[in-house]
Amino acid sequence: MAEQGFVIVGAGLAGAKAAEALRAQGFTGRVTLIGDEPDRPYERPPLSKDFLAGKAERDSVFVHEEGWYSEHDVDLRLGATATAIDRDNHVVRLDGGETVGYDKLLLATGSSPRHPPIPGADAEGVHYLRRLGDSAKLKATLTAGTRLAVIGAGWIGLEVAAAAREAGAEVTVLEVAELPLLAVLGREVATVFADLHRARGVDLRLGVHVKAITTDEGKATGVRLDDGTEVAADAVLVAVGAAPNVELAQAAGLAVDNGVVVDSSLRTTDPDIFAAGDIASAQHPLFGKHVRVEHWANALNQPAVAAAAMAGQEATYDELPYFYTDQYDLGMEYHGHVDPGAYDRVVFRGDVEAREFIAFWLRDGHVLAGMNVNVWDVGDQLKALIRAEGPVDADRLADPNAPLEP
Repeated sequence: MAEQGFVIVGAGLAGAKAAEALRAQGFTGRVTLIGDEPDRPYERPPLSKDFLAGKAERDSVFVHEEGWYSEHDVDLRLGATATAIDRDNHVVRLDGGETVGYDKLLLATGSSPRHPPIPGADAEGVHYLRRLGDSAKLKATLTAGTRLAVIGAGWIGLEVAAAAREAGAEVTVLEVAELPLLAVLGREVATVFADLHRARGVDLRLGVHVKAITTDEGKATGVRLDDGTEVAADAVLVAVGAAPNVELAQAAGLAVDNGVVVDSSLRTTDPDIFAAGDIASAQHPLFGKHVRVEHWANALNQPAVAAAAMAGQEATYDELPYFYTDQYDLGMEYHGHVDPGAYDRVVFRGDVEAREFIAFWLRDGHVLAGMNVNVWDVGDQLKALIRAEGPVDADRLADPNAPLEP
């Protein structure tokens, strides 16, 4: 019998962790890891956090040491783009014309920043943050006195705004919603982040609509709003969300609906193809529906489940969604999942004004999610509260002297 070959398309954190998991779980067949970037797999959170802020060196972002892939017999192919999947012949086609055969295939193609259809969006001096080179280029612009305009007050936009302010740049953040992170956190908690950035000198403009990025001889000079207001800038960051890279899967005829549709073992509608990370819309046992999360924890944890399932083992991904942020002196962790407007109450425990608190999102007395701000080592308790079958006592949640338990 021919040696089994597993192929991973996407050499980011999810792809690298899948290769690691396959070897750690005892798979001895061929492992090919294909990525279209020139750099070996790296983690993306530092690109808007410590690396961008100059608190971490470039080498610290990589998932493995340079020699790890050869030492573990992983065929790492960088600068190679997968252009098609031939499901009938179990082959992945690359842009150079080469084909790579597979017994099992994992798609970990991640996501890409959205480009708004506005004039000037591709001008010189307009930045989109996704890759290591993007972060390095943006980092070079964040100096004292630089005027940075940030379009979008999501996690990336706010983290970059914080790094820019700490570097001495003048920052204007432009957001169409009434508050930053409104769809993610709701009004009660989104206000905390609005207050935080304004207190640090960010010109936060909410409820505004961007009409164009102004240019002079092809270089960005600022942003024009639909009311005619112009915001002068030396650099512009566009951070209006990301779209999952599902084109390869879609062209191959796999089910796609807000990402590549997979079951709880991360298997697609083709039993020999799996998906993990940003692109995976995975059936979640706790929520009873498909959930897609564009955060580091999925890319870190899903690959071990996918690797086990690829090797024929029973495996289920049931981790709760998790993400974190660091902005100025605010550190935060979030566990759980809340669809926009799906909660009926937010309970705070601690001092919100001092930004040392835990927030709980509830529906019918059940905890949907919990966020700890500058309060640490409570992750296990928050997850237990979310997984609790019955409703909780909201008054006990709010009492800092009461045990943090269901």
